[in-house]
Amino acid sequence: MIYPNWRDDHIWRLTDDTGMIQHAKYGVPDPASGYTTDDNARALILAVSLYEQTGRRKYLNLAYRYLSFVLNAQNIRGKFRNFMAYNREFLEQEGSEDCFGRCLWALGYTLASPHTPANMKHVCREIIKKALPAVQELQFARGKAYSLIGLGYLESAGAKELTNRLTRSLLSQYRKHNSPDWHWFEDTLTYSNAILPWALFTAYQSLQEAEILTVALESLAFLENICFQPGYFKPVGCKGWFSRGGRPAPFDEQPLEAGEMTLAYLAAYRATGRQDFLVKACRCLAWYHGENSSGLSLIDRETAGCYDGITESGLNLNQGAESIISYGIARLAMQKAQQEKHTPAIRPHSTG
Repeated sequence: MIYPNWRDDHIWRLTDDTGMIQHAKYGVPDPASGYTTDDNARALILAVSLYEQTGRRKYLNLAYRYLSFVLNAQNIRGKFRNFMAYNREFLEQEGSEDCFGRCLWALGYTLASPHTPANMKHVCREIIKKALPAVQELQFARGKAYSLIGLGYLESAGAKELTNRLTRSLLSQYRKHNSPDWHWFEDTLTYSNAILPWALFTAYQSLQEAEILTVALESLAFLENICFQPGYFKPVGCKGWFSRGGRPAPFDEQPLEAGEMTLAYLAAYRATGRQDFLVKACRCLAWYHGENSSGLSLIDRETAGCYDGITESGLNLNQGAESIISYGIARLAMQKAQQEKHTPAIRPHSTG
């Protein structure tokens, strides 16, 4: 598929001297929504990826800003506060496990990048060192999965031990819920489903155990069968989700799901070398460009932002941080794969 040129306008529009603002009213940043560490951690991945692929210092400057936000968000226990008001006051002492795992993912990615300056790497190491003891306290599957993805970038013996521990926990959860007609980790598919098999593909590359790969492949195939039933990617809707014995909620479809499914397929390719995973990753990315239930692109040509999803009545025309970040990370990961000759080339054309 030929994707249009992508501009960085909306990233800069959402970002001020504190970090990236959480929401937008249509294409206009909404200061009343404040900021989240969730968004700024993932924006750090986006900024580092942009710097890796372009070498432009403006993206490195963004990475410094987002890393500073994450540094400020860490509490004395090594975990991370999440919601911040527009006046720069955090609204809680500790965020969710998802937030913790996303921070570990972002810090691991930034630390592992050969393009990251030494001072940023030093800061990443300090934050990670302070955070790692809290990994053992994680209770929920998605927090564990995001953390596994972050641990996959680390090379220490301690990181490998934590990888082993979290992997055993996810495998145990999978065995508990798995049945001949339900190959999943829980009795309900909700949000960020793709990170569960994605995390196991990451763990497999570290631990090299057959069961890990088997469960990763089986759970990804199960999710794929649900999300590609119409012939194109259609994630489980957030208004009702999908419980065992029921039907997937048709709406709302979230950009986060297309981005993480793209990354899950790329992780599956790296773990197996199977070319079909690259094709499926392309199809997930194509969701943003009109290969979806609405037949409409979610990329706004005026703002270069990403609409916040597909609802029963059409596109959600707001353009918040999570949407553009999800698209940007997924697209850059595909471009990196193309540069490494892992996937058919993405050939941009002018949108006029």
